[in-house]
Amino acid sequence: MDRVQTTCNYCALACNLDFEIEGGVIANIAPTPGYPVNKGKACIKGLSLGKPAIANEINPLPRVRGENGDFGSMPWNEAFEHTAERIKRIVEQHGGEAFAAISTGQMALEEMALLGHVARNYLKSNVDGNTRLCTATAAVAHKQSLGFDAPGYTLKDLELSDTIILIGANPVVAHPMAWERINGNKGKKLVVIDARKSETAAHADYFYEIKPKADLTLLYTLANILIQNDWIDRGYVGSHCEDFEEFKAHVSAFGLDSASAVTGISAEGIMELAELIHAGKRVSLWWTMGVNQGYQAVRTAQAILNIAVMTGNIGREGTGANSITGQSNAMGARLFSNTTGLFGGGDFDNPNRRNAVCRALGLEDGQLASKPTIPYNAIIEGILAGEIKGLWVICTNPAHSWANNDTFRQAMEKLELLIVQDIYGDTDTSSNCGIYLPVVPGVKKEGTIINTERRLSALRPVVGRGTEAKTDYEVIYGIGQALGMGDMLDKWKTPRDAFNLMKKCSEGMPCDISGIDYDRLANSSGIQWPFREGDELQDDERRLYSDGRFYHSSGKFKFVFEDIAANPIEATPEFPYMFNTGRGFVGQWHTQTRTREIGLDEDARIKEAYVLINPQLASKLGIEEGNMLEVSSINGKSAVFKAQITENQPLEQLFAPMHYIETNRLTPSIYDAYSKEPSYKSTPVCVSRVTLTFIDLEERE
Repeated sequence: MDRVQTTCNYCALACNLDFEIEGGVIANIAPTPGYPVNKGKACIKGLSLGKPAIANEINPLPRVRGENGDFGSMPWNEAFEHTAERIKRIVEQHGGEAFAAISTGQMALEEMALLGHVARNYLKSNVDGNTRLCTATAAVAHKQSLGFDAPGYTLKDLELSDTIILIGANPVVAHPMAWERINGNKGKKLVVIDARKSETAAHADYFYEIKPKADLTLLYTLANILIQNDWIDRGYVGSHCEDFEEFKAHVSAFGLDSASAVTGISAEGIMELAELIHAGKRVSLWWTMGVNQGYQAVRTAQAILNIAVMTGNIGREGTGANSITGQSNAMGARLFSNTTGLFGGGDFDNPNRRNAVCRALGLEDGQLASKPTIPYNAIIEGILAGEIKGLWVICTNPAHSWANNDTFRQAMEKLELLIVQDIYGDTDTSSNCGIYLPVVPGVKKEGTIINTERRLSALRPVVGRGTEAKTDYEVIYGIGQALGMGDMLDKWKTPRDAFNLMKKCSEGMPCDISGIDYDRLANSSGIQWPFREGDELQDDERRLYSDGRFYHSSGKFKFVFEDIAANPIEATPEFPYMFNTGRGFVGQWHTQTRTREIGLDEDARIKEAYVLINPQLASKLGIEEGNMLEVSSINGKSAVFKAQITENQPLEQLFAPMHYIETNRLTPSIYDAYSKEPSYKSTPVCVSRVTLTFIDLEERE
């Protein structure tokens, strides 16, 4: 029996798993013993990676929609030529920016890099990813405050912290292996700040229920209390920070009483939270989508960073202001996709970085993309405005996941060309495409993944594939060849080639990976960046900023802050309740296209969209458990959910898992000003009970 170690390409932890193979078939899957991330444990999603969709194995050939609207199969070479001709026609008639692509943080680093080379460097098109939906806020906050998108922590800090503060994070459901490490830390105080009593909040020593999007007021008030009581590390601030006095003046206006009214947390509770931060010796603050997905999200993330740094809780064991990202390779997308920054980080208008990347890739400056991509929302808006004519969607399902998702459905109807490349041909997006390019799942391909703590690990094929089956890398490369890229692809023939190019691009940057050998990543513990050529690995888990130096030219941390903006869509008498979204069960993932293969999850989870509602509100509205509710949004859309009544839901708020297409029918087209991440978490809605007729039920099926 053979054993193959590979990386789970679901969540941001990127656990490693051992696959036992007998006769070319997966016989068993087990967590890799001793791997630093998951330490011999795994969740149901990782343990079910051996059950990928079989549709593309039955028909591994591309499908092209004919004039009659039906799909017909086509040999790969013909499909590459057909796809390339359609793309070239758009670019020749309307310019490179009339074509765009949307990818995902579940792809390998090498696939993202190749897509960035084909679409950004050659076509001069725009490319963004669904990492924009979960991690763009953290990336921008890091760059502005730290000088580079460089989260400094290691997951081991969850075990070493004496005070763990979770803000808008629910790791019990979203990052179960991170929760294992929190739960295993028997000496910690666990503090949870959330808009509802989540599964994680139920285990907290201290739970602070906050009103939706009041985080920034709370954080500025906490900063003011810490400063006024001299509960900060003045020596650290004086030596390693800039703009602190301006920040001090800014937060001085935030008093306890006014903060209590805004946040819904009592003055005593806010003071208690400040005292917990002061009393802790190793305080770590962790955030996820409850912070990132908001209309003033970047400044909220930076307010967390400000508190950690001014109290000296940075760069030491068990400390930090730490963003846990959503997808397995979101970090790879942020640094090596050639989208918002050049390969390896850095700005498109920096001549030194341009020269370095050109040397690494063997390109002339004019062959390199000249500016950052437009963001996801601008791509959709460009389609609706008739400016973008073609779209290539790779391994994501925006017809379901995009905020106010009816807008994406409208965009699909306006496109001249919609290409979908996926392991499923029946998603809400791929079902409506003109060209469908089937690809194999992660257990059949190779590459590299960078997890939330900067750890590179190996994605390696555990089973074989048919002769006609293609990986994402092979499909992108084939289209690049058909487009006529010629010698621009000479250095990109294999994923190993692409990885080695990214090593060269990263040299001298904070994310330097020039010392990592592609082949030696296999069967290893992974390696966190930076790892420069000549470095020797001393520890499996390393953190940044232990020397007090940051990535601004001054070497200092920058306090970034701003006046609090009014919620652009406040509740009204017509829409009096706030609608919140998040994860449902451990076994659910995004739009449920992959996790529908998990048998146990299919048995356990609720198949119909549901919404959580407080018993008092349910009583007021005459709603009983299991009733069907029509939830109508301020965005003009409505959807039907089944009622689940729970005391854990605040009185005037509703919560629905994001895994159901009905949920993002209601979310607004509102974005953070800096990250352009959608504000998924606070939508004004109204609710009414509905009675479904037999015909209605048939339509819903």
